[in-house]
Amino acid sequence: MTSTSTPPGLARFNVLEEHAAFAALYEVCAATAWARRLLAARPYATPADLYAASDAAMAELTAVDLEEAMAGHPPIGRPRPGDPTSAREQRGMAGASEGLKAEMLELNLAYQEKFGHVFLICATGRTGEQMRDAVKQRIGNSPEQEREIVRTELGKINRIRLARLVEED
Repeated sequence: MTSTSTPPGLARFNVLEEHAAFAALYEVCAATAWARRLLAARPYATPADLYAASDAAMAELTAVDLEEAMAGHPPIGRPRPGDPTSAREQRGMAGASEGLKAEMLELNLAYQEKFGHVFLICATGRTGEQMRDAVKQRIGNSPEQEREIVRTELGKINRIRLARLVEED
């Protein structure tokens, strides 16, 4: 395989039927506008092209679109039962003490009460303590500041999930 050829996973994604490709994208990010924009730009020559399209689409999401995307994410410390993606992404909370899990639950609720949505962070590779410290720091933000942080965190999550989608053999 040469460096200029399309990875097999991306080649498969490029030729998926439209409804199947949309479903795959919606699983990456539950914002309809984001998924539609990425779908409309197929085919992608490289994963980097797909990631750039994702970043551009993320930058254009409205507050309503961001709310839709966040609704697709379970709270930190409570991955959806039977959802290997959220369990894998939140692995840092899996071994946390009961005290830390209880503290995260309390912080999640306080955050949700203030901002009206789940605390969203790219949890991949973070410890439970790092996530707790992040929510403690971010709960003092204004809604506008927090919306832009969420946009950035969603972008990171989307890249990780897109990589899993298109870079596998």
